[in-house]
Amino acid sequence: ISHSTKTKKKSSTSMAKVRILISALVFFFVVLNVNVHGFYLPGVAPQDFQMGDALMVKVNKLTSTKTQLPYSYYSLPYCRPDHIVDSAENLGEVLRGDRIENSPFVFKMRESQMCSAVCRVKLDKKTAKALKEKIADEYRVNMILDNLPLVVPVKRPDQDNVVVYQHGFHVGLKGIFVGKKEEKYFIHNHLTFTVRYHRDIQSDSSRIVGFEVKPFSVKHEYEGEWNEKARLTTCDPHTKRAVTNSESPQEVEEGNEIIFTYDVDFQESEVKWASRWDTYLLMADDQIHWFSIVNSMMIVLFLSGMVAMIMLRTLYRDISNYNQLETHEEALEETGWKLVHGDVFRPPTNPELLCVYAGTGVQCFGMILVTMIFACLGFLSPSNRGGLMTAMLLLWVFMGLLAGYASSRLYKTLRGTEWKKIALKTAFMFPATIFVVFFVLNAIIWGQKSSGAVPFGTMFALVVLWFGISVPLVFIGAYIGFRKPAPEDPVKTNKIPRQIPIQAWYMNPIFSILIGGILPFGAVFIELFFILTSIWLHQFYYIFGFLFIVFVILIITCAEITVVLCYFQLCSEDYQWWWRSYLTSGSSAVYLFLYAAFYFYTKLEITKLASAILYFGYMLIVSYVFFVFTGAIGFYACFWFTRLIYSSVKID
Repeated sequence: ISHSTKTKKKSSTSMAKVRILISALVFFFVVLNVNVHGFYLPGVAPQDFQMGDALMVKVNKLTSTKTQLPYSYYSLPYCRPDHIVDSAENLGEVLRGDRIENSPFVFKMRESQMCSAVCRVKLDKKTAKALKEKIADEYRVNMILDNLPLVVPVKRPDQDNVVVYQHGFHVGLKGIFVGKKEEKYFIHNHLTFTVRYHRDIQSDSSRIVGFEVKPFSVKHEYEGEWNEKARLTTCDPHTKRAVTNSESPQEVEEGNEIIFTYDVDFQESEVKWASRWDTYLLMADDQIHWFSIVNSMMIVLFLSGMVAMIMLRTLYRDISNYNQLETHEEALEETGWKLVHGDVFRPPTNPELLCVYAGTGVQCFGMILVTMIFACLGFLSPSNRGGLMTAMLLLWVFMGLLAGYASSRLYKTLRGTEWKKIALKTAFMFPATIFVVFFVLNAIIWGQKSSGAVPFGTMFALVVLWFGISVPLVFIGAYIGFRKPAPEDPVKTNKIPRQIPIQAWYMNPIFSILIGGILPFGAVFIELFFILTSIWLHQFYYIFGFLFIVFVILIITCAEITVVLCYFQLCSEDYQWWWRSYLTSGSSAVYLFLYAAFYFYTKLEITKLASAILYFGYMLIVSYVFFVFTGAIGFYACFWFTRLIYSSVKID
């Protein structure tokens, strides 16, 4: 009875404590009126506009899928404001070639305009040539309103009532007059803007949720001499005469005058501000992504089955050893991987380089993993332009700590002593290679007078990030890793190396390495198509959920294919697995680069040599990063596998 009474007293005391805690929370949030607010990411907070408020349209770079060379908007003879002001750009925007500036287009919220003249431009030989070149290369003009990019709505011919949005409008178009053979160039000099907004009924404020345009080419005419108040006869708001087609287009020739005009129409929308990017990110091909994942899952299941079979057979053989019930076949198998136990942990040739690449692979893995997590959580949305590039760069710099730790830890395991030398190589070898290639490509862009060339100040900032943050972190990580005691090998290494028997043709190092890269590439190549399309055809890629699943599948595939081929290699009494395990999964980068070449010749229309060099140069960098990343996964999977099987087996 006394025990139950004590229990009741304890429970009543606990309840009293809970009530006191709840009362305290109520006191803080109600009595003291503590306000709790949600937060928006920097630069992507909603902006409310009242009727008549000025809306400033900004212009961005001119882009082309044919040349891949961006140019400043004002490199063409477009109308200029009184003072051109550059917007503050983050590191990612500068590296992407974004050049955001103000424009002479000024709207007033919910006040439609019709046939507003911006300026008149007379073409000389130089400006006419520049316009013709940009029209021939199919350059597009990009604009921004309230952080929303300008899009051109286009109906898909194969599907009814399905509208796709193209980024920006073409500078102009080529055409032939009826009855003539000579091809002419025409400029889009009249823009019909549509601004969609969502209105709050209570405050009567509005938020912009859409920014669209329909471009037209019109040879404007006017009465008398031109001045700011001249009345156009081809487009007149007084007579309600609007531009609806390009039947009398404005030709681009030396000596021609071009009058730039625009309309603005405001349309109320049911789309809320939080959902305004949904139309830009509309994914009409999600079935293909699911097919990609199912395809990758089948590869993973196949490899997992093989790994499970190997592990179970190994375990079964060990039990037989312990019970001394070996069959003749098992005894023969023991002459395979178990026979090389005295050499399997012998340090490889060029161990320092292996340690450097293993550490760099861990650095790339950490960068990609954290970037994926942030992207899936919505921190790297397209509304935060340049955010993805900036995040990856900064993460790579800070992941230098992991690179130094991993490389020095492996170096100590391989009985190395000069950890500072390894730290120095880890800090400089990979980034120096990337930097040299990037510098050469940037010089080519500079030679083309493109705005995509990274300025000297930004280049200096990159060097400061490298030398000022990444290098010290690599050394700190290396110091920490080398101080920790090295893990002991499960078995002792013989003093005299064992002779490796002649291998079967299918166990040839080059053949097995190239075979090992096929399955990891097969797990990602469908998703790779969409990534290449977003990069080189200037489309949004925001399906990071799918990408994260494929990323996990890639990790599993790299690990399993390396373990399987490593097991076969050891069974063939070949104990030189260190470098082969890295190269087996890393060889998938070869297939990635070959696929990039296939994509170049089948999907892109690049004709200029400089643009082709840029494409293959950047894809070489991507393939190199992919090699280091996948190679490290395969190596550490094999490292774990060999230590596991040799530590669990009784060596006679």
